[in-house]
Amino acid sequence: MRDTNLAVIWPTVAMAAVIFSVWSVLLRQRFAHIAANRPTAADFASAEAVGHYFRPVERPAQNLANLFEMPVLYFALVPLLIVTGSASGIQVALAWVFVALRLVHSIIHIGPNTIRTRARVYIASSVALFAMWLGFVVDILAHTGVRM
Repeated sequence: MRDTNLAVIWPTVAMAAVIFSVWSVLLRQRFAHIAANRPTAADFASAEAVGHYFRPVERPAQNLANLFEMPVLYFALVPLLIVTGSASGIQVALAWVFVALRLVHSIIHIGPNTIRTRARVYIASSVALFAMWLGFVVDILAHTGVRM
């Protein structure tokens, strides 16, 4: 296995660290909210009631859910890159770009939530991920002899 194939593991570990970090922010904010606003049985009677109760601290939960949307395509691609030997230096660089942009997106989303900036960062991260998938497909087609 080439070193670049193993190098793609590090941005993947960093992506997992982003997810666990957002999860820990979510837990801290929810526990602080619960301590400051003692819930009643009615606050947990339905999904709508729970949503209303946690509304003041909902952004970390929204961001955590978002980290299981587009990043799923990243987590699906990494093993394919490793198994096929397609984790080139360019793929590793794109992986770091994707992870860095997802980190910035999470910071913006949980923090100031500047919508325009957050949207731009989200789109840029999605473009980086699309480039990774496109590169993978082109590499596989080239290795199987399929001409485009």
